[in-house]
Amino acid sequence: MQKNTRTAQLLAVAATTVLAAALPVGGASAAASPSPVVPPVTVLTGDARTGSGDLFVSPYVQSGTGAYASGVEILSHDGRKVVWSHSVPAGEEAADFRKQTYRGKPVLTWWQGTGLGGLSQGVGYIYDDHYRKIATVKAGNGYSADGHEFLITPRNTALVVSYAEETADLTSIGGPADQKVIDGIVQEIDIPTGKVLFQWKSSDHVPYAQSEQPLPSSASTPWDWFHLNAVTPDTNGDLLIDARNTWTTYAVSPRTGAIHWRLGGKDSSFKLTTAPGQVLNSAGRFFAWQHDPQPLGNGLYTVFDNESAGLANSGAGAVSELPYSRVVTFRLDPRTHRATLLRTTDQPDGLTAPSQGNAQTLRNGDLVVGWGSLPYVSEFSPSGKLLFHARFPEGVNTYRAYRFDWK
Repeated sequence: MQKNTRTAQLLAVAATTVLAAALPVGGASAAASPSPVVPPVTVLTGDARTGSGDLFVSPYVQSGTGAYASGVEILSHDGRKVVWSHSVPAGEEAADFRKQTYRGKPVLTWWQGTGLGGLSQGVGYIYDDHYRKIATVKAGNGYSADGHEFLITPRNTALVVSYAEETADLTSIGGPADQKVIDGIVQEIDIPTGKVLFQWKSSDHVPYAQSEQPLPSSASTPWDWFHLNAVTPDTNGDLLIDARNTWTTYAVSPRTGAIHWRLGGKDSSFKLTTAPGQVLNSAGRFFAWQHDPQPLGNGLYTVFDNESAGLANSGAGAVSELPYSRVVTFRLDPRTHRATLLRTTDQPDGLTAPSQGNAQTLRNGDLVVGWGSLPYVSEFSPSGKLLFHARFPEGVNTYRAYRFDWK
């Protein structure tokens, strides 16, 4: 985790700490809660004018971080009380916890497993509004679901992602003939039967040369060339598929798998322009190492722009293309092949998140941001004013964060 003196001052002066005791399924009292507990939440900025609904987070606790447990957690509107929480077994983690709709009813969903973002092993869970498990969703065709996405579609199917290790001939880009690679796989799953209704594999549609990730020093070290991290339906029915390590969001046909357009990366379908006051990153692009493209309608989109992949990488963009992470909002015009960066929402403490993150636009126009590997959750007004800012302890973060009405 990165540290910052401004953050330390905020914590010392403005923090209101809430010790969030874990509530077992069914809503028993805090006094009856098992140990260990979910991590405490520190509210740095609180404004009553935030959007309606409770906060949904999935705190991941790095090993050796006190007595806290990883799991899923619903916090009250102001972030100061725990509405419900559920810890996962030691050695596992949870991700992408949110409220969704399944067969016309509100449900809670999350992914649970090990190895998020690598050759992970896990499943998706669906709980009803009485906190009872009603379905378990697995990837098909011999793959295992990864926690980057678990989304129920309007057709009551599930979109899941997986990673698979393959061997590829990379001599055309200066690599070995037998390089181990990690491909990204999108599947649409029929929830009751587990049948795979649609499958898309990155290497079938995207050249390895499009990757921004440097080749490893050994052919036996898997090259995470694509790093699939999101899939969601666009407003026209296409699937928006996002790849961190190609710096690209793809619009994909849910029937044929064909790519209709690409934004970002080395082969963008759009000429990039900016509204007054907006800036591209040092590579001349909207985003780098990004996550979570979200369609807003009328050609508008948001993307969580990490702008960093951490010190573990080398080569272009290894540390950062900008010195802070942000959320970018832009408009696409497929007719003229132009993309316009309209506004950006910067990390309040000027920090970069080397991994993870999301941005949710609420009905009132507010923007809820989970800052990924940084231990922060924020909410901004439509004008960009910071309305809510909260922090987990050092060594704890949430892959995504949301706000939903929940009863």
